Amino acid sequence: MIARLTRTFGPHRFDLAEEAVQDALCTALETWKFYGIPDDPGAWLMRVARNRAIDLIRRGRRFEGILDALAVEPSSACVADVEGDWPHDDRLLLIFSCCDPLVSVDAQLALILKALCGFSLGEIGAALFASPSAIEKRVTRTKGFLKRSKSLFDFTDAGQVRTRLDSVHQALYLIFSEGYHSVRADAPVRNELCREAIRLALLIAVDRTIGTPATDALLAMMYLDLARLAGRVDEEGVFLPLSRQDRSRWDQRLIAVGFRYLGASAKGGELSRYHLEAAIAAEHCRASSFEQTDWRRILELYEMLAFMSPTPVVALNRAIVRGQVDGAVAGLAALDALGRNDFFQTYPFFHAAFGEFRLRNAEVDEAAVAFKRAFECARSTGERNFFVRRLGELKGCF
Repeated sequence: MIARLTRTFGPHRFDLAEEAVQDALCTALETWKFYGIPDDPGAWLMRVARNRAIDLIRRGRRFEGILDALAVEPSSACVADVEGDWPHDDRLLLIFSCCDPLVSVDAQLALILKALCGFSLGEIGAALFASPSAIEKRVTRTKGFLKRSKSLFDFTDAGQVRTRLDSVHQALYLIFSEGYHSVRADAPVRNELCREAIRLALLIAVDRTIGTPATDALLAMMYLDLARLAGRVDEEGVFLPLSRQDRSRWDQRLIAVGFRYLGASAKGGELSRYHLEAAIAAEHCRASSFEQTDWRRILELYEMLAFMSPTPVVALNRAIVRGQVDGAVAGLAALDALGRNDFFQTYPFFHAAFGEFRLRNAEVDEAAVAFKRAFECARSTGERNFFVRRLGELKGCF
């Protein structure tokens, strides 16, 4: 809805679009409980938000010649359809508009995740490794840039699309990642975010003048990870480690689609971080069991990924895989080397990795301490439940 209103009223009225949508949602909360939910809730909300936006413009005496053009009442067609229409999909258009090279990438991503995906400042901070206050400043700066813009991005210049495509890929990657492992208290996984990221990436991929091998690689990674989503949590909504997942629940149809996109991504001679992450996901999908996984190949891929994208989470995953290849002592040594980075002191899965390797090394007391620390650092109910269960399982080891 924000994307549609921004397209209608202009990017300089981005704040107005946000306010109008919020007012429409509040109106729905007040009226639907008395009159019932309308037959087409999306069209109802869109109409109310649009009318509210016009009222706000009238109140501010800022007509700018658009009121006459908006006199016709919108129909249900105003609600963005599920499939989208390249290059006219409102959300994708606004994502490209946010990704202006004059704005820092982190600021671009912060606004996209806040305004278009509804992420909280804490969720964005977790994704971008920054504090909520820093994220708020980035969002404010990027909103200010949009206010000064006179029009949304124009897709007619393929060259300009390419200059923004890397940032758009990053935004879609972060949207998918939050769906795959959510830090929201009420949802350990968010399937709808994963599928929306895939939908938007597909809109880019279908246009071969714009889509790149990195787009195909990103789609490959998304499909291969989405295929395993059903196995990531149990019936109680608690995370399951890879070693305990029921691989019969993995979606073989989605895995096949992922492998097709992985093959397509190899045609351009380009190697991106998405190629490497898709290749890692492919190794997991190929393995018939946790024990049969080619951990040495995955370690090689993580070595390349750490060079290309040296993020803390990549470094942690590389250390964990090192322990799978060379044993618990080597894994603990690799984790120790990361401990000097302040990020890991409050990252729950760093402490959980210590716990797993301590337990594998028969250091049960130390493992319990590590899992307790992981619990203290947990960011969501799903994570806390996972660590509580793991601590409960440790009691049988004493």
